[in-house]
Amino acid sequence: MNILAIKTTNALAMDVGFDKEMMHVLLNDGREISIPLEWVPKLRNATRKQREKWRLIGGGVGIHWQNLDEDLSVTGMLK
Repeated sequence: MNILAIKTTNALAMDVGFDKEMMHVLLNDGREISIPLEWVPKLRNATRKQREKWRLIGGGVGIHWQNLDEDLSVTGMLK
């Protein structure tokens, strides 16, 4: 079994933040991952207020933006 796969599936989001070009996600294991907003057009085109209106889903397995109809999984961001 691949150890990286185990770490990926056990990682949960705890907090989300943004800067001008990136989304930053703090994970429960202490890692912080960042992805370019360019990869997620709905977030790239959203206002700051819309981006900041997120909630964790599945206990942190994903992040949901209801107003934007967007869901991102931690596993997907780690791939």
